[in-house]
Amino acid sequence: MTDETQSGNHGQGGYEQSDINVAGVLYFLLGLAVFGVIAYFLARGLYSYLEKQNQAQQTPVSPLVTKTTQDTRHLPPEYKTDAQSTDYEKYLKKNFPAPQLETDERSQLNSIINDQEEKLSTYDYVDRQAGTVRIPIDRAMDLIVARGLPTRGPGTDASSAESKAYIKGTKSGR
Repeated sequence: MTDETQSGNHGQGGYEQSDINVAGVLYFLLGLAVFGVIAYFLARGLYSYLEKQNQAQQTPVSPLVTKTTQDTRHLPPEYKTDAQSTDYEKYLKKNFPAPQLETDERSQLNSIINDQEEKLSTYDYVDRQAGTVRIPIDRAMDLIVARGLPTRGPGTDASSAESKAYIKGTKSGR
């Protein structure tokens, strides 16, 4: 019986006996790193070439703009942005003509959103003379849950009486 089990496995114990080729794996990783470096420099060279082409095809700057730098996408060193972006605003006022419609879209949008959030989450008078107030949304939902929604009673349904009279009028008019 021992001869039959050994002949089925060919005496190898049921697992792989050879090791992985370490040199092959290292050569593959080295080739991958070299290819990555070459691809990086090729892409960088291509983008540099395209940037030079773009700079050569730029239209001339408007004569209304005073003292423009070569690349207006980046601030010059003397206008490095601080926390309140006052340096950026100084740069725009000095180097670009008026009117400047939007100088900082993100902070303008954030201020609009903050104003809306404040209105939706605070108490305030809408009309002080009439006694109309604004309450936060969470408080309004709690009040609706506690009091329930307003409903009509069965005797005060004027719209159904009007619709029945209209239906009767249209049937008799035929």
